[in-house]
Amino acid sequence: MPKDATPDFVAALAADIPGLAIRGEPARYHEEPRGRWAGRGPVVAPGSTGEVAALVRACAAAGVGIVPWGGGTGLVGGQIAAEGAVPLIVTLERMAAIRQVWPEENVLVAEAGAILADVQDAAEGAGRLFPLSLASEGSARIGGLLATNAGGTAVLRWGNARALCLGIEAVTPTGEIWHGLTRLRKDNTGYDLRDLLIGAEGTLGIITAAALKLVPRPASEGAALIAVPGPGAALELLALAQARVGEGVSGFELISAAGPAFLRETGFDIAMPMDPMPDWSVLVDLGLGAGQSAAEALEGLFEAAMEAGLAVDGVLATSEAQRAALWHLRESIPLGNRAVGAIASHDVSLPLSEIAGFVAEAPAELARIAEIRINCFGHLGDGNLHYNAFPVPGRRREDYAAVKGDIQRCVHDMVAARGGSISAEHGIGRLKVADLERYGDPAKLSMMRAVKAALDPAGIMNPGAVLRPPQRG
Repeated sequence: MPKDATPDFVAALAADIPGLAIRGEPARYHEEPRGRWAGRGPVVAPGSTGEVAALVRACAAAGVGIVPWGGGTGLVGGQIAAEGAVPLIVTLERMAAIRQVWPEENVLVAEAGAILADVQDAAEGAGRLFPLSLASEGSARIGGLLATNAGGTAVLRWGNARALCLGIEAVTPTGEIWHGLTRLRKDNTGYDLRDLLIGAEGTLGIITAAALKLVPRPASEGAALIAVPGPGAALELLALAQARVGEGVSGFELISAAGPAFLRETGFDIAMPMDPMPDWSVLVDLGLGAGQSAAEALEGLFEAAMEAGLAVDGVLATSEAQRAALWHLRESIPLGNRAVGAIASHDVSLPLSEIAGFVAEAPAELARIAEIRINCFGHLGDGNLHYNAFPVPGRRREDYAAVKGDIQRCVHDMVAARGGSISAEHGIGRLKVADLERYGDPAKLSMMRAVKAALDPAGIMNPGAVLRPPQRG
């Protein structure tokens, strides 16, 4: 089992690695966005891949656990170790360089500490687009995004973080440096170790840099908020949109009336494009090539949807400012959720054909447990729903402590019964270790444990995340 990162151990690290920075005020590295846990442990900030390798070798020799820390935006506790031995927290925030951009190859190499918004800006400066987009892009860092295989609002078109990475540089649990920053689109030379480390949440090594895919910037972009009769109609609208503009559909976000209502209830001053907001609506975003008009495509889509009975109202953005306002509403929904205070939050995915049935079934099943409010929203185009339960007016989430577990189990059981996943884009972290054991395929879990044991036999890499540490007698 890992040992504590003691003051003496940290002092020895600083003496042996002269460039290593010690964070004297580590409190902010012990927090996570939803306040579920309080972490602990000293914090070090290496300035190079060589320094990361040196400190990992020292931790391996001493048996000290390591918790990699990106931007601190993870929602499942992967960056917080509240139990067990006191870990060494390793932040790569000093390693934030954009090492090089190859516009002609549509490739950018960034260090793991680079903030997503800075990578987007670097791509834009080269006349390209890095299409990974999510609400925390102003603070989330590339290493953490890859370690969690982050999703976001553009997965429908461009895929998760994994799909946008060609190669990585990483430090193994023994302190070796893997120089895997290939810019190749094809490299069929054995096991895909890149994909092994992406999504591993820091349990198999520390990503220090990545070669990222860029894409041409769309010549014409546009968005519309379309009111629909329900989630089933929204999925038919998605099929209609893809039939008309193909891969030009960049985003397709489902919004229920609860999200805007929570923003109003908690005092957020955000303009609502419709009054009242519909029970269900979809934010459709298009990005088209030269010679095509996103505005015309959206107008045609809306007219076709109305004729087919798939739309009942809509607002088409006529400027980039209006498009940004629609996205601002969508990206502000988590703020309202946080202000109300969720009893239980669920990041789930379902086969598209199962979504309407799940949304119709779940409220009645949950009502058997407690009287609650539900905010269902998310990335409908890739099957990812955020299905969150909230107190009714006059009650607090603390009042539901006795039934929180029952609510989570009910939602996850329904998702599993429909062939879905209990973690769509947030990962497992420490929050969902037991859920992975309950719902995961036994053969998959056996292989995961074998990989972990082979690459990290001492169990020092993010101990307690993803997989429960083995019990040693």
